[in-house]
Amino acid sequence: MKDILNYLFSGNSLSKEEARNILVSIAEGQFSDAEIASFLTVFRMRRITASELAGFRQALLELCVAVDLSEYNTIDVVGTGGDGKDTFNISTLSAFVLAGAGIKVTKHGNYGLSSVSGSSNMFEYFGYQFSNNQDKLRREVEEAGICFLHAPLFHPAMKSVGSVRKALKVKTLFNMMGPIINPSFPKNQLVGVYDLDVMDLYHQVFRESGQNYIIVNSLDGYDEISLTGDARFVSNRTEDSLSPADFGFSSVKQEELYGGETVADAAKIFRSVLEMTATDAQKNVVIANTALGIQCVYPEKALANCVAEASESLHSGKALSAFKKLMDLNSK
Repeated sequence: MKDILNYLFSGNSLSKEEARNILVSIAEGQFSDAEIASFLTVFRMRRITASELAGFRQALLELCVAVDLSEYNTIDVVGTGGDGKDTFNISTLSAFVLAGAGIKVTKHGNYGLSSVSGSSNMFEYFGYQFSNNQDKLRREVEEAGICFLHAPLFHPAMKSVGSVRKALKVKTLFNMMGPIINPSFPKNQLVGVYDLDVMDLYHQVFRESGQNYIIVNSLDGYDEISLTGDARFVSNRTEDSLSPADFGFSSVKQEELYGGETVADAAKIFRSVLEMTATDAQKNVVIANTALGIQCVYPEKALANCVAEASESLHSGKALSAFKKLMDLNSK
């Protein structure tokens, strides 16, 4: 590690293979907490390169508990977090609306780090049983159209850096890894990022993945389509800007997306959206993100048609049915 640190401190960057090998060595316990902390600090002092990010991703996917759901044309919809906007669980709700629209979802997530309620908080609150059992997950995808992959059960390599991340109490390169290390290797991915620099990095990494992907950033700092203003997106096919009007919606205010101060607050909003008792702003932002997810899977579809499909899934109760079915499967 001394040689690695001196190399990096001199202004050099790692190749993809070097990054991969170092992370494997960290996972194997070859370095002390102090050495790992010094290594992570490098990437707080300068921007991580696309080659480094790709190498770290490769290592974590090689070391993960993989789930084979390749017979399905699945999607993951996830945000990086870290935008500091304290929104309700928009991506997780969009996952159920996608399932209601007939698209198979393998949602990957964890407890909230920068927010009150992450996706794992929400699934756990409603009684979902975290598991890496492939038969359980396949049954959920078959019957409910969605399963949830609680990240710690699939990435044992992350345990080697857990105590260091907790002690540092700052964002590290691992905060960027979650959205790009889904252990089911979904064929489609909608990712929200908190700034355009991260969008560019992800774009460079995803270009090599062979996936359909859309990476989106609302230009006022949200890691999703927020409808508070314009957004920028890039995909494996194109890149462009989107306004609320492109989805057929009016702009919303930041306070209308607030997720509350507790997991229970967030869960109340979550349920109200699925039960159609939420505000128009809350429902519309979920529909907009779902529409982009549908277009990710079916890029030939016009955005207006995707919005219509997302809206139908939510308004007809199909999204709520997918939610209830998944939780019923976990109560048996």
